[in-house]
Amino acid sequence: MTSPAYDEIAAFYRRHPYPPPVEDLDAYAARWLDGTLRRVEHHRIWPTMPYRDDHRILVAGCGTSQAAKYAVRYPNAAVTGVDVSSPGIEANRVLADRHGLENLELHEMAIEDVDRLGEPFDLVVCTGVLHHLADPDVGLVALREVLAPQGAVQLMVYAPYGRTGVYMIQDYCRRVGVGTEPEDIADLVASLRELPVGHPLSHLLRDTRDFADADALADALLNPRDRAYSVPQLYQLVARADLFLTRWVRQAPYLPQCGAPATIPHASALAALAPADQHAAVELFRGTMVRHSAILHRDEQRIGFGREAASRFVPIRVPTVVALEERLPPDAALAVLDQAHTETDLVLFLDPAEKRVFESIDGRRTIGEITESGTDLFERLWQHDHIVIDASSR
Repeated sequence: MTSPAYDEIAAFYRRHPYPPPVEDLDAYAARWLDGTLRRVEHHRIWPTMPYRDDHRILVAGCGTSQAAKYAVRYPNAAVTGVDVSSPGIEANRVLADRHGLENLELHEMAIEDVDRLGEPFDLVVCTGVLHHLADPDVGLVALREVLAPQGAVQLMVYAPYGRTGVYMIQDYCRRVGVGTEPEDIADLVASLRELPVGHPLSHLLRDTRDFADADALADALLNPRDRAYSVPQLYQLVARADLFLTRWVRQAPYLPQCGAPATIPHASALAALAPADQHAAVELFRGTMVRHSAILHRDEQRIGFGREAASRFVPIRVPTVVALEERLPPDAALAVLDQAHTETDLVLFLDPAEKRVFESIDGRRTIGEITESGTDLFERLWQHDHIVIDASSR
């Protein structure tokens, strides 16, 4: 049976492989050598499960390098990459040969057909793909069907409000008849240089690397099919697939307790909403999100900082977090921020006592072994993405 994904999208990515292929993964591999990132990633996805790094991983829509990257970062895992683009599969295969990735298996295959692989997966990674399918609901159900009982899906889809300029120029290109031949793309690049400064696409042209490559530009502005999901629409998509959105990969931008939303006159009204409504409201308040990255499970999974948290929770600092001591407000001893955030307001200021506690986090001791002052600081650090929690049985 021919999958619905073998259509104009497959043809498009054969002509315009995405992302731009890379020559090697040496620098990428160096970031994962000491294992800290793997441990953080594990407990972000599975806070209550003991750490392991031998998962069965499916990269659904692996592009030109994502499957090879997962095989590099998880050398003890069994990684399978699928994509409808033969150039993308070949680019992953070149990287696998170059780096000796014997733990990587590749298939030219649509997401809708992954049941043909005949095995369950502990982690399914599907980033930047589902929104290009003819029927994303069918695709997400297909991914759920190959999920192991305790498995997780790491999903990224486009968000509408921050991509307003993208959709305006997509419509412009359709009206003008801009194609995907090299001369069409060259004319489009020249035209984009003349966009008014206040155009909604201006900041993306300035700040996003995708617009510096012809194939990436085609993917963003000339893709024959993409759609975006607001927070409520994403919750609905996930529920239709009989899954639960258990957390955002980077959750602080969605939480009213973090950054500017915690300081505005509406802060108490935001705090009174149910979590999904909070996330929807904060998305509208921020207005610039271009994508949503979420972690999904078969069952609803939450961790709470209740009575047992101090004795059971081991906090682990996130490597992308930095602590600064310059230009602090009065009474603050430290400013903590996650460099992975694009939002500049997501800074957590700590007083001298909190600074000492934060600097004592070593990834081995429980909250109670670090301090007797309670769990409030650790909950705030967790909300701001500064730590993950190992809540597995000790």
